[in-house]
Amino acid sequence: MARYRGPRLKITRKLGDLPGLSRKIINRNYPPGEHGQKPKKPSEYAVRLKEKQKLRFNYGVSEKQLLRYVRTAKKVKGSTGQVLLQLLEMRLDNTVFRLGLAPTIPAARQLVNHGHIYVNSQRVSICSYQCKPGDIIAVKETKNSKELVNKYLAFPGLANIPSHLEIDKEKLTGKVNGFIEREWVALQLNELLVVEYYSRK
Repeated sequence: MARYRGPRLKITRKLGDLPGLSRKIINRNYPPGEHGQKPKKPSEYAVRLKEKQKLRFNYGVSEKQLLRYVRTAKKVKGSTGQVLLQLLEMRLDNTVFRLGLAPTIPAARQLVNHGHIYVNSQRVSICSYQCKPGDIIAVKETKNSKELVNKYLAFPGLANIPSHLEIDKEKLTGKVNGFIEREWVALQLNELLVVEYYSRK
């Protein structure tokens, strides 16, 4: 399935707060649709599916991409759920978002796709690029790029920058110092349920 391009507020009403997808505030705290206000007890499968969908929509990845990340996480030593979150958090589009250079992950994706972002002095236009400790992320040295990012920096998507990142707002550069720790993941999620969902596939 291709990347979701429909109404974002409908997804946040259905799945809960997704800081990477949208900054809009939900006025109605029940799911959309005719039966949204008639709560019923979800099945175990529905609970796992919801957690998986949260991950998919927040980080803007397709089902095929997410399955690939899960398979990669299973091959690495340690907790599969935490490794999966680390892989998603270290994507270039998400790193740009977490540095405050874009208000949402879709906006960060657009910055990367349009060539506004450089990694270690090389232009990178692939959103799924995996950032590594020591990487320097910079904004393209043009007036348009800097004006756009400065506008975004005035109203960042999240209040705090994670401990594994640092940013120089004067030079518009960021540095990756390590891997993200679980408590810095902004999304409210039970990653073990996502791993369980795919283990039953």
